[in-house]
Amino acid sequence: MLRKLESYFEFHHLDTNWRTEILAGLTTFLTMAYIVLVNPAILADAGVPLPAVTAATCLSAAFGSILMGVVARYPIALAPGMGLNAYFTYTVCIKMHIPWQTALGAVFLSGVIFLALTGAGIRQMILRAIPHELYAAVASGIGLFIAFIGFQHAGLVVRDPNTLVSLGNIRNPTACLALFGLILMVALEVKKVRGSILIGVLSVTGAAWALSKLPQFADLVHWTPATGGIRALDATLFQLNIRGALSKGLVEIIFVFFFVDLFDNLGTLVAVTKRAGLISADHSIPRLNRILFADATSTVFGSLTGTSTVTSYVESTAGVAAGGRSGITAIVTGLLFLVAMVAAPFVGVVPQAATAPALILVGSMMLATITEIRWHEPLVALPAFLTLILIPLTYSIANGLGFGIIAWAVLHLASGRFRRQDWLLYTLAALFLVRFVYLGSS
Repeated sequence: MLRKLESYFEFHHLDTNWRTEILAGLTTFLTMAYIVLVNPAILADAGVPLPAVTAATCLSAAFGSILMGVVARYPIALAPGMGLNAYFTYTVCIKMHIPWQTALGAVFLSGVIFLALTGAGIRQMILRAIPHELYAAVASGIGLFIAFIGFQHAGLVVRDPNTLVSLGNIRNPTACLALFGLILMVALEVKKVRGSILIGVLSVTGAAWALSKLPQFADLVHWTPATGGIRALDATLFQLNIRGALSKGLVEIIFVFFFVDLFDNLGTLVAVTKRAGLISADHSIPRLNRILFADATSTVFGSLTGTSTVTSYVESTAGVAAGGRSGITAIVTGLLFLVAMVAAPFVGVVPQAATAPALILVGSMMLATITEIRWHEPLVALPAFLTLILIPLTYSIANGLGFGIIAWAVLHLASGRFRRQDWLLYTLAALFLVRFVYLGSS
């Protein structure tokens, strides 16, 4: 059985093994386990029962990650997406006064559209239409993005009313522990120690809990037990209102759920596969249909259980950096989310000081793709730069990719380098432009 599994997941071809894949899956889970606490807290503001949405978060993340691992055989984990959950709660439910059941119906319909476009091959066409230089820019931009998040979690970058951001207090215990973790991880990486990121996360977690017993370091750990469990799911399971989503004319809401998830997913997909070295020489992604099918199906499943749009997580790059190359990494992450549903009160035991250095290290590694961009060619350099810089500055993969595609189209049109075979790229540019104008007007 083990040999058949190793053959199916191409262990020999990918030069991996069970130990590496399991450690990678655990690493991915630790870097994204925060979603078990954060997603329910956000959706609860929309009126979704907290215990039920906690269970739905774990279950949908487990389903999506395991499906991705089994069907697509990629080390990409899925969970309810950040940003889309905030849009679900604060724009759709609170600002527009849409019941959460109806909003779930809109999420379901967007997932059905995902599936239809995947079956028709349109999502695959969209991915192929994007120039490969923008792939590299997206991967590097996401590297900056997750490193920026890591610096924030570490307290090394803080808000400033005058300059937007500023340097945090280096003497803060969280910042000190995060820097210690970063040095430890890099040292282990240099020595080629397998599981270096995981070792660093667990070491800092242990140190944080030990120090938190002292009064002056009590703020190192902010953990409050979460509620959940499979029985709590009854309050949200199949509670979506599809007819209401259609009758209320929520076309623009369905469009936003669809559009943002589509390009966030494509950006994450490119970043993870490039970091893992899984993109072919012709810049195509093997088994692309299966990847997109898993993502779309997970969104539909998530809406049925009671949570907002499920999407691929950029934190999967942490598992890839730990050596994960096959679907086993995603399966392990999914199984751990199932465990989290049962043991939800203990999910928050890993402090941000422990996961922050992992995000910073992985982010720095992802900048390796920046060398693939032809910086001496203005028609390539400007779109790539806009993509690279606007992903972290706007806190959105879709925004960065959108500006890059628009700039690419405009510059090629202005320079007379328009090609008919690039019609889909120009269509995407037009759609992005409409989206930005719509967001600006609202």
